[in-house]
Amino acid sequence: MNDKPSIAARIALWCGGFAIVAALVGPLFAHFEIVSPMVGFGLLALGLLDAIIALISGIIALARGGPASRGAAVGGLVPAAVVLGAVLVSASTSNGPRINDIATDTENPPEFTQLPRLEENVGRDMSYPGAEFARQQLEGYGKIVPLALPIPPGDAFAKVYEVANAMETWEIVLADSGQRKIEGIDTTWLFRFKDDFVIEVRDDGKGGSLVHMRSKSRDGKGDLRANANRIAAFFEKLMSK
Repeated sequence: MNDKPSIAARIALWCGGFAIVAALVGPLFAHFEIVSPMVGFGLLALGLLDAIIALISGIIALARGGPASRGAAVGGLVPAAVVLGAVLVSASTSNGPRINDIATDTENPPEFTQLPRLEENVGRDMSYPGAEFARQQLEGYGKIVPLALPIPPGDAFAKVYEVANAMETWEIVLADSGQRKIEGIDTTWLFRFKDDFVIEVRDDGKGGSLVHMRSKSRDGKGDLRANANRIAAFFEKLMSK
């Protein structure tokens, strides 16, 4: 009797192969700007879906098929497991609330003034989303506080600008010493997403300064903790300066 792979086994093999290709091509093409960040992310999501289909089909083929079916099923299950494992590991370290605008002051958040004038931001609402985002931020991250510096606001702004200007992936579009405000764009490493940020140095009323920061993603409803991590990373560099 001729033993051929079952339909389930072939589905597992095809979907497992496509899953690994999509999971590699999506981020790679986005990184080198061959496709947009959202298209690259969409390819990764499609690869994840195919990995799930491969997993289900592969398990069915292993349970019901002969040697040829089991061999094809394993050929699809291995790449599917690699994709699923990588996504699960990434998700476990980047899970967060479904918000994409994080601020150290949600009642009086730093406002964008220069960035809304950029061509790519025309038509976008860059105002702070309000109380619902503030609630989810508090529940998801705890209280994100401004960085206190024991120096006058003018000196603090000079220090903030020096550190901000040295950030490798940041592009500064506004540095106003009068308002003690910096606005800029950060480009994420892998998918090349563009996120906007604003930093304000405020007087703490005691001779020192409070560095407030707000970071907002341009794409997606969630940010995989990118904005909160950006604020934390900048404050860490500022403290070590």
